[in-house]
Amino acid sequence: MNPIPIVLDTNILVAALRSRQGASFRLLSLLPAGGYVPNVSVPLFVEYQSVLKRPGLIEGLSPSEIDAVLNYFLSRSGLREIYYLWRPFLKDATDDMVLEVAVESQSAYIVTFNEKDFRGADQFGITVITPQLFLQQVLANEHT
Repeated sequence: MNPIPIVLDTNILVAALRSRQGASFRLLSLLPAGGYVPNVSVPLFVEYQSVLKRPGLIEGLSPSEIDAVLNYFLSRSGLREIYYLWRPFLKDATDDMVLEVAVESQSAYIVTFNEKDFRGADQFGITVITPQLFLQQVLANEHT
């Protein structure tokens, strides 16, 4: 089967690196299986780096360890170039950046804990979904 194209909101990566207990960590741990492919742009990747390296945000990981995780994530991702901007479409410019990558990559899903921040993404044929629901409804259906 073809991998499902998605875009991860920054909060998913934060949650995944802060705890090994939740759906976000499970989602990242499934990355090698190839059931989905995350898409990123250079500005979105820089946002990931900037947020994840905020002092005190990710306990137990050094900046170089965070870089290693992000470099692996990038190696498994589709790197997208954005030639047009939909801004302002959403209330937050960083959310617009996520939406732009999703539109350009024709991603089926934006995975986030902040679904309300992406109201209107459905106009582009993109489903906004939590990591729990993505794992339960989408990836589980791919393997049945």
